[in-house]
Amino acid sequence: MWFHWVTFGWPIERRRFARKKKKLPDLPENGTLLTLDFTATFQKMIGFGGAFTDSAGINLRSLPKSMQDSILEGYYGSSGLQYTIGRVPMASTDFSTHEYSYADTPGDFSLTNFSLTVEDYQYKVYFHSDYYLSWMKSNGHMKGGGVLKGKEGGEYYQTWANYFVRFFEEYHKNGIDFWGLTVQNEPTSGLNPDYGWQTMYFSAAMERDFVKNQLGPALKSSPYAKDLKLMVNDDQRYNLPEWADTILNDTEAAKYVSGIAVHWYEDLEVPAAVLTTTHQRHPDYFILASEACNGFEPLEGRPNLGDWGRAETYVNDIIADISNYVSGWTDWNICLDMQGGPNWVGNYVDSPIIINAAKQEYYKQPMWYAMGHFRWACQNVKSLM
Repeated sequence: MWFHWVTFGWPIERRRFARKKKKLPDLPENGTLLTLDFTATFQKMIGFGGAFTDSAGINLRSLPKSMQDSILEGYYGSSGLQYTIGRVPMASTDFSTHEYSYADTPGDFSLTNFSLTVEDYQYKVYFHSDYYLSWMKSNGHMKGGGVLKGKEGGEYYQTWANYFVRFFEEYHKNGIDFWGLTVQNEPTSGLNPDYGWQTMYFSAAMERDFVKNQLGPALKSSPYAKDLKLMVNDDQRYNLPEWADTILNDTEAAKYVSGIAVHWYEDLEVPAAVLTTTHQRHPDYFILASEACNGFEPLEGRPNLGDWGRAETYVNDIIADISNYVSGWTDWNICLDMQGGPNWVGNYVDSPIIINAAKQEYYKQPMWYAMGHFRWACQNVKSLM
């Protein structure tokens, strides 16, 4: 009896996903055997992907059209990584060249002056809300911690919910519809008054009430938003399972929610087991890893070309997540420049593709090749070593 398997070469071997068939004779008695049990199934997979930030769009547009197409084919095409997820911010993030929103007129509660910006048409599939209207925030600025003005459930909260709907309606007019959205990007960061870029605070209870009373009903009222998959948390593991408990144990809020989003930035501090606990408490709601990147720590050095250690961090995190009921994994910027930007506050990080506009080149990093060893499948299955 012969055992057969297939290997795919990594670029360190200069083979770049070259397919090799190998075989071995019977294993010795003390050999290691990997068994796949296709009868023991777990979570259904949503897939893998990355974010279309303004920075990603700016960098793509710095290259010739043929190279732009090559990068996108490499990520989403049948000959590439076959990504199935695209994350799109609602207006600006730190990975923009400046702050902007779609309704900058103070007191425009009817959103009469709502309009997309040049960035939407030039640079920009689920979406996340990071970033806010300065005139609606308690500190008067997009940057730094704060909350929506007024009493909870008041006109500022309703206008904010309507702002979401207008975003989807305007994108629909341009031929783009979405699969899902998160309520808020990293809501706990809004507790820090000196937070370095755009943010706004929601507690779990505030998010629950906003979903239940304003956002959920507003989305359901729109033909272009009523079927979207709404995700809560969109923050670190340390919020779980309590954040999910607060929202999903309220049946009136839970009826609008489809999933739980989680970021990776504190994964070394919080065990992946909290994801399994969250799933066990709320098995009808998927868990999606919604943001990850390397180079975010101050001393890590932003882009580090050819760093295989960073590829390993992606692989380790994805395996840990999937082993604990996560249904998909989303990278942050799909491409950045040599500095790790542009980023209007200097929060430079790494990316699987780095673009050198001066030389009209782009570089596929080890992280890109690491992502190539994962792809969408119908369902996770049990493996035993």
